[in-house]
Amino acid sequence: MAEQAQFEELARQLSAVGAVKRDLARILPHECPAGSAAVLTLLGRFGSMRMSKLAELLAVDMSVTSRHVAHVAERGWIERSPDPADKRSRILHLTPAGVETLQDLSRRSTELLTERLGDWSDEEVDQLIRLMTRLRDSFGDCRTPITHPRPTSTVTAATVPAEPVPAAPKAAVVATVASAARAPTAPVFDPTTRTPA
Repeated sequence: MAEQAQFEELARQLSAVGAVKRDLARILPHECPAGSAAVLTLLGRFGSMRMSKLAELLAVDMSVTSRHVAHVAERGWIERSPDPADKRSRILHLTPAGVETLQDLSRRSTELLTERLGDWSDEEVDQLIRLMTRLRDSFGDCRTPITHPRPTSTVTAATVPAEPVPAAPKAAVVATVASAARAPTAPVFDPTTRTPA
């Protein structure tokens, strides 16, 4: 078991993942902001789905998801067809133009990672993939809110030291980098982005 000082240093190092995310966001085309890239990435990874499923995967409410979907649909990157099981619902599909855009995003992220990690050996990249995958597995589903048990004694909340709540976006970024590392052809974009399209 690692010591507390090691975990403290790990927490500090994980904050640097934000710099990776910012660099990846800078390479996005102007017409494809992070929210749109996340929609395309999820449809590319999981296939056609309902808007409700997409909202769940994005970890945002339906109004934000609708804005992202409208943005990509206006550009012809996705189609919304009636759901045979429920005519009120729509199934979202990537179009050929959407697949082409997704391939461009993948190429951009691959080029950036190749440039930034050019002095890493294959073994080091493999080790990072393994460790990031294990870290993601240890955190489980990063979209699930973390709840802390409340004290059951009669001690008031004012006398109980507050527990720090881990920052979910940091864990979500780690999960994104890890999932992209496992599937190098998929672009590295944070599917939990809340930036409106």
